Amino acid sequence: MTQLRIIGAGGHGKVVAETAEACGYSDIAFLDISWPERHSNGCWPIVGVPQQMKTKLFCAIGRNNLRAQFFNDLNLNDSPILLHPTAVISPTANLGAGTLAVAGSIVNADAEVGRGVNLNTGCSVDHDCRVGDFAHISPGARLAGGVSVGEQTWIGIGAVVREGIKIGNNVLVAAGAAVVSDIEDGAQVGGVPARKV
Repeated sequence: MTQLRIIGAGGHGKVVAETAEACGYSDIAFLDISWPERHSNGCWPIVGVPQQMKTKLFCAIGRNNLRAQFFNDLNLNDSPILLHPTAVISPTANLGAGTLAVAGSIVNADAEVGRGVNLNTGCSVDHDCRVGDFAHISPGARLAGGVSVGEQTWIGIGAVVREGIKIGNNVLVAAGAAVVSDIEDGAQVGGVPARKV
């Protein structure tokens, strides 16, 4: 029996739990601040609150800044990498601890993906991309070759990023945006082509 405790019993946590099951984990439970009032998240139990435990921990908090905080506070640098069986990951790609690649996600040659990154349903990270710690690449988002995405940046659902673009830290790229020029730290952009909003 392979044990995994997941921090954060929300909807994203359910996706993490299903991916963990597909990776062979059989003893899966949640740690969440809603315990003991809540006892389950879907078909998985909630067994306590987030704390240092002598077991494998995976942070399934959807918000980038909170995921980073838990990751650092609980020293989750040995968290497993969870790769859904339908994810396609190049053997030359490098993924950091606590990264999640869910169904249909693609990471191509020589891409570097940081710690605690969410690679969501059907997203693609092309060759030579760099994705910073605790970033989130949403469902259907596409990063062309050589794109750099900063830490805690959120690339919205269906967004596309042209090759060679540099996106700073703590950036929000809106759903459906087309990014064709570099984006500075902390910006929020949307539209086609993407502009500050």
